[in-house]
Formats: sequence, structure tokens, C-alpha cells
Amino acid sequence: MKTSRLSKTLLKALNDQLTLEANSAQAYLMLACWADDAMLGGVKNFLMKHSQEERVHMGKIMEYIQERGGKVTIEALDKPGPEPKDILNCFEMVLQQEITNTEAIYKIVNLSMEEKDWATWNFLQWLVNEQREEEKLALELLDRVKLAGGKGMTDTARFEFNKSMATTSQEFPVADDINPFE
Repeated sequence: MKTSRLSKTLLKALNDQLTLEANSAQAYLMLACWADDAMLGGVKNFLMKHSQEERVHMGKIMEYIQERGGKVTIEALDKPGPEPKDILNCFEMVLQQEITNTEAIYKIVNLSMEEKDWATWNFLQWLVNEQREEEKLALELLDRVKLAGGKGMTDTARFEFNKSMATTSQEFPVADDINPFE
């Protein structure tokens, strides 16, 4: 018989986060497909990497739930929202996706503190740090889009921004160092 070291409340919250990470991965795939259709290969590659990173988060959460004797619950995914109207809207959506993830993670951190589940609190610190990095990057990219002209971006600026995505760091040390799929 398995003994779970997670409360029912924390187990549900972690499973809900797992689903949110899966939905985030799907949203990034949708954005990557939009970028490909818009002939923005650099943006597409960046978004594909982000989609994979969300899957890494899922894997770590799954592993943690199982390690603590809990049952992982796989839920249906939501259909991603509408495609972006332009590059500015795309990166606004990226930032909002990261903010949504961060806020959900903070709720689980608070819950783990209330329950004095220090193992879960400790586990979640890598994800808190990861989200800080992701929000910082999303804000920087949104600023770069705005500097390039935002909604009124010229074709030349669009070309240069897309090209610059090839030199944008896509390393996520917190997630990459603990990738359960490698």
C-alpha cells in the first residue's frame, strides 16, 4: 500500500499545476505555428523551445508527486486561445502566459507554507526561480518588440527582430539542469 506524504489539497494543487504547464506547452505550440505561418522562423524556434520547457516542468511535477506517494492525474487540455494579431500581441501573450503560471505557483507555495509541508515548499523553489527568469526574458523580449516599432513595425524591423531571436539566449539553466527526459 502506498502512503501519500501530500495532503489532498496540495495533491490537487500540484495536479492542477501539471495541467496548467501542459496548457502552457500547447499555447506555445500554437504561437510557434502562428510564427511559422508569419515567416518568423527565429520566433518560431524560440517558442518551440519554450513549449518543450513547459513539458520539462510537467515532468518534474509528475516526478515529485510520485516521489511523495501521490497519484498523478492527467486532465484534458484546453484549446489555446486565439492566434496573435502581430508580433507585439504574440509577446504580450507570452508574458501573460508566464504571469499566469507564476501566480498559480505562488498559490501552491503559500499553501505549502500554510500546511507546513516544507518538502513541497522546497521543491517549488526551483520553479519560483524558473518563473522569475522566464518573466524577465518575456519582459525583455516585449521591450525589444516595442523598440522595433510594436504594432507599427516595418518589414525591415520585423526581419531584424526575427533574426535577433537567433542570438537570444534560450538557455534555461534551472529547467535544463533538471530535465527528467534526458
